[in-house]
Amino acid sequence: MEIALAPSHLIPESLSLSVALFLLASSTITSLITASLGAGGGVLLLVLMATWMPPAAIIPVHGMIQLGSNVGRAALTWRHVDWRVIAAFLPGVIVGAALGAWLLVNLPAHVWQLTIALFVLYLCWGPALPKGAFGPPGVFLASALTSFVSLFVGATGPLVAAFIKQIHVDRFRTVATFATAMTLQHAPKALVFGLAGFVFLEWLPFILAMIACGFVGTLLGLHVLKSLSNRWFSLTFNLVLTALAIRLLWQASVSAGWW
Repeated sequence: MEIALAPSHLIPESLSLSVALFLLASSTITSLITASLGAGGGVLLLVLMATWMPPAAIIPVHGMIQLGSNVGRAALTWRHVDWRVIAAFLPGVIVGAALGAWLLVNLPAHVWQLTIALFVLYLCWGPALPKGAFGPPGVFLASALTSFVSLFVGATGPLVAAFIKQIHVDRFRTVATFATAMTLQHAPKALVFGLAGFVFLEWLPFILAMIACGFVGTLLGLHVLKSLSNRWFSLTFNLVLTALAIRLLWQASVSAGWW
C-alpha cells in the first residue's frame, strides 16, 4: 500500500528531491537576509527558483512563498508597523493589481528592469525627494505602480523597500512596514494567477514547506537585526539595494540585447 504522504506526493513533479531540499534551505537563508538587512532575500530566492523551476510557475509560486514569509515577518514586528503608510499603500495595491489582472500582457522585461534599477539607485544615493512625495498620494502612486509591475516581473521589492526606507530611519520600523506592505502586494497574486489558470494545488505542500522554512529564517534574522545600529543598518540596506539594482541593470542589458 502506497503511503499518502510520501515525498513524491509533497514535491512537484518538475522538481527533484535534492533541488527541493536546496530551495527549502534557501528559503531559510533568504528570509534571514531580509529580516536582518531589510531587503534582498526575496530577489535572491527568485533567482534561485528561476534556475530550476518551470517558467510558468516561478512568479505565482514565488508570490505565494513571499506572501507567507512577509505575513510571518509582519506578525513578529507588528508593533513597529507604520499603519498610516499602510493605509495609503492598500488602495494602491488594489488599483495596481486590478489593472494588471485586466491587462495581463507581456511587457518588455528590460523596460521594467531598467526603470526599477534606476529608481532604486536614486532613492538610495540621489537627492532626497520632496516630503510631499511620501504623503498619502505619493505612497498610493508607488503602491499602484509596483503592484502592477509585480504581476509581471516579481522583483519590485527593492523599489518598495527603498521607498519605505526614505520615510523611516528606525530599522525595526523599516522592516515591519516593508513586510506589511509586501504582504498586501503579494496577496492578490493568488486570485489573479488562479483566474488565469495556474493550478496552485500541485505546488501547495512545497509552498507551505518553503513558508515554514522562511519563518525560521525570519526568527534568526530578527535576532541579528537587534544587534545592528540604525546607522549600520541604513548603510548595509543601501548597499544591498544597490547590488540588486546593478543586477537589474545587467539583466536589462541582456534582455534588450545590448550584450
